Amino acid sequence: MPIATILYLTLAAILALGFVFFSYFFKNKNLSRQTYFLGAIRFISIFTLLVLLINPKIKQTEFETVKPKLVLAIDGSESIENLEKKDSLQSLVKRLKKNEALNAQFEISAYNFGGDLEIATNDSLKIDRNKTDIYNAIAQLNKLYKDKPTALVLFSDGNSTYGQDYEFFELNENIILNSVVTGDTATNFDLSINALNINKYAFLNNQFPVEIFLNYSGNDAIKTNFQLKAGNSILFSKTIDFDKESSSEIINTTLTAKQLGTIIYEASITSSQNEKNEVNNKRKFAVEVIDERTNILLLSDISHPDLGALKKSIENNKQREVMLKDIDNFNILKLNDYQLVILYQPNNKFNSVYKELDKRKINRFIITGTKTDWGFLNKVQQYVIKNTSNQTQDLFPIYNENFLQYQFEDIGFEDFPPIEDSFGTLNIIAVNSNTLLYQKIEGIATLQPLLSIFETNTLKTGVLFGENSWKWRLDNYRTRGSFELIDDFWGKFVQYLSSTKKRDRLTYESEPVYLENYEIKITAQFFDENYIFSPDANLNIFLRKLDSNETFEAQMLPSSNFYKVDLDALSTGEYEFTIKEEVSGIQKQGSFEVLEYNVEQQFSSANFDKMEFLAKNNSGQTYLLGEELKIIQDLAQDKGFVSVQKSREKNVPLIKWKFLLILLVLSLSTEWFTRKYFGLI
Repeated sequence: MPIATILYLTLAAILALGFVFFSYFFKNKNLSRQTYFLGAIRFISIFTLLVLLINPKIKQTEFETVKPKLVLAIDGSESIENLEKKDSLQSLVKRLKKNEALNAQFEISAYNFGGDLEIATNDSLKIDRNKTDIYNAIAQLNKLYKDKPTALVLFSDGNSTYGQDYEFFELNENIILNSVVTGDTATNFDLSINALNINKYAFLNNQFPVEIFLNYSGNDAIKTNFQLKAGNSILFSKTIDFDKESSSEIINTTLTAKQLGTIIYEASITSSQNEKNEVNNKRKFAVEVIDERTNILLLSDISHPDLGALKKSIENNKQREVMLKDIDNFNILKLNDYQLVILYQPNNKFNSVYKELDKRKINRFIITGTKTDWGFLNKVQQYVIKNTSNQTQDLFPIYNENFLQYQFEDIGFEDFPPIEDSFGTLNIIAVNSNTLLYQKIEGIATLQPLLSIFETNTLKTGVLFGENSWKWRLDNYRTRGSFELIDDFWGKFVQYLSSTKKRDRLTYESEPVYLENYEIKITAQFFDENYIFSPDANLNIFLRKLDSNETFEAQMLPSSNFYKVDLDALSTGEYEFTIKEEVSGIQKQGSFEVLEYNVEQQFSSANFDKMEFLAKNNSGQTYLLGEELKIIQDLAQDKGFVSVQKSREKNVPLIKWKFLLILLVLSLSTEWFTRKYFGLI
């Protein structure tokens, strides 16, 4: 206690004694036992009151015993029940949580996990998750218990169906991970289709590749039959021999897209032997067949490397054909054969072509350069005006991340070499202009367009302000090793320009087919009357399942420049949906199908090797479900997990001590009743 506090208490005692002396003893000649008793009571009252006013602080030491943590992470996915281990797992976890030895040594917590981690609130396990993300579960527990000595026990079959590979995960040094393998570790006879590699889309009358990975678990040599069907028609079949050494096979074949729409295919593998798990012997997949054949005319009055580079980029998509024609030799009557006309550095010779394009309302793509006749171009179009000189300038591209007409990615435009155009002031006079790339001139970023799209009703006009874009394609190959990104960029641009559909205020994107238990995401965009993206729209989606007429409704939430909705809980079947903007009443309709596929039913045994490696990598051991006593014994006898007694010293104000207040009340009451009893008041 500080010296100042001791001095204050001493003065308080002296003051209390002085007050009592003058109250009961000064000039009092009739001292009695009653006087001394009342003086003592008065001293206690005054001294206690002064002590409460001084409020000295007294040091108090508290002791706390901190137990190490025992964390039970329990796999709640459907594969546990498929392996018929639900009851055994539930019984084991219950006994561990109630074991006296473990409760004496540890503070026990339990968590369930599937795709996400959650606290287990009771003894009844929910084995109903359609995903298993072991990596996510142990990563979250690693963060949660990063500063506490922890024994983590992972109960799982080791078959992770979602997220990153968990096998090599290293936890913090204070956490020891033990794994309990919940499933049959013996190799059962099993045929399975492990993976499919297919394109989501195919073009009408074109062939598309299909790659299918087959797997065999077992020791005997067997013959199997693989089939690929569409409806009841067998499109491909093959007899495959498997044995212990040859346990996998890759099927590569091609199919022909013979009709438009979504085609459902089924791959299956069978044998004459009985299997414990036949669910993984079949896989359905879907391909949407589309007709995107486009004829494009490329007109020029000069020879230039841009012409060949652009033709190759566009024709990288086999559904598009580019006809390169000299303006002097072109028959204007052939314009109707093309969905898009590219005008390369136009001049007066293009006058009749331009008039015919306007008359027939054919979309066009204008590319300017040092040989462009801007006097002619300023007259025949109403989008831009440029006053030029005889000088030229280099223009570097800058990616516009706010472009909304269609989705395209930055493929490294800022590192592309410059293109070249005539020097001059460029003025945009069109109302509806959408810029993909801006200009950077002499190191200064500007809002001048380099590549833009102008729209008037159903007519679309694209303009590239500069020549030598062939250098972009060459640079893309130099840095990436292929032309894929730049060809895809021009492909999307040409696809959008060649489309004659009127631009809609409400658009959406969805897949024609989704797999059951996988993410079902639908995105939409809504534009105001000026075709500017509206972030405040009220979009709702209404779904109907065709076979049962069940209906669902959900709100689409804004995310960046899109609205999206996740519909992960839908069962198999065909669905129709309507997306509606509530204020304007504008709506769009679509459909999709959910195919049957439960990834949790694809396993016939536990993955013992991965579970064992994970435990060894984190200083732990691996157990089987039946080794309950060994698990308890090893945990209870582990000297690395001991309780720690912590002491904490704190200063407690004396005013918080209730007995002083009680003492003050008692002393004042005793004095008052005593004086009353003897008639002193």
